Amino acid sequence: MVNNVKGNESLEVLVSLLNDKSKQNDVVTIDDFEIEKDNIKSQLNNLKDSCDGLIAIGDKNFPQCRGNVKPSEQPIFLFYKGDIELLSIDKCNIAVIGLLNPDEQIEMREQKLVEEIVKNNITIVSGLAMGCDSIAHQQAINGGKTIAILPSPLNDILPAKNKGLAYEIVEEGGLLITEYYNQFKSGMELSSRYKERDRLQALFSDTIILAASYAQDSATRWNIHNQKLDSGARLAMEYAKNYNIPRAVMYKKDIDINNPMFDLNRQLIAEQQDTIILTPQSLEKLINTIQEKKQMPNYGKGQNDNDGLFGF
Repeated sequence: MVNNVKGNESLEVLVSLLNDKSKQNDVVTIDDFEIEKDNIKSQLNNLKDSCDGLIAIGDKNFPQCRGNVKPSEQPIFLFYKGDIELLSIDKCNIAVIGLLNPDEQIEMREQKLVEEIVKNNITIVSGLAMGCDSIAHQQAINGGKTIAILPSPLNDILPAKNKGLAYEIVEEGGLLITEYYNQFKSGMELSSRYKERDRLQALFSDTIILAASYAQDSATRWNIHNQKLDSGARLAMEYAKNYNIPRAVMYKKDIDINNPMFDLNRQLIAEQQDTIILTPQSLEKLINTIQEKKQMPNYGKGQNDNDGLFGF
């Protein structure tokens, strides 16, 4: 259905599209549509001052996805608090993500990495989770801007421990976005929302950087029990691969080779020859390439904006 919505359609046209293009079992009537619309409006009123606006497909400034993203995986609407223009296709955005419990050395290295990125007027994207996400946001607002993508409505920030950080992001000129206006009803639904959050981190970034993360089999490999080591970072990196969005990792073989917190980094390097291993030189090249591409006259007008973005 999304492919057929251009904006300003009549109620009759929308209902017709729902019945022709959607997979629901029952026929939707205009009355059904109006009842559901009123229900949504009622729930939106609960957002009050926590939300600055709602933007949807068909709106003139609805943000364009990076990479090659199927219409079925593109967001249909976004609730936001802060500067929505930070998502514009003309802006340079780099996602920095990772595990929930980085060690002190990883934290210092990530801080230095983000500091260098924001020096170049690039916005940092992350998911407001504890650990590497929080480090990325906190460092970014120290001289730059950042976008936090949430798995929850704007009036119920998750994780709750990062509510203060979320407010600070907005106060410093950044942005909070989410696809949700209502509360999750089960643990399974929340898990699904985290996965959808991971997808948005990829499709709104020109490059996605993995600071550090365990791999899916790290608990078995290192005989670590009673801990869930696998993280959403793995899913975000998979989405980036599928969307043809460049991926980079922090990794220094001489000091990281025996650290399980770099299992996913090593795995990506081994499996994908185009994974960028960050050094001062490769980071500079990455940034220059993104900025130069944004300045091309036709950038953002095609469907394959990241084709051939990096030649190494």
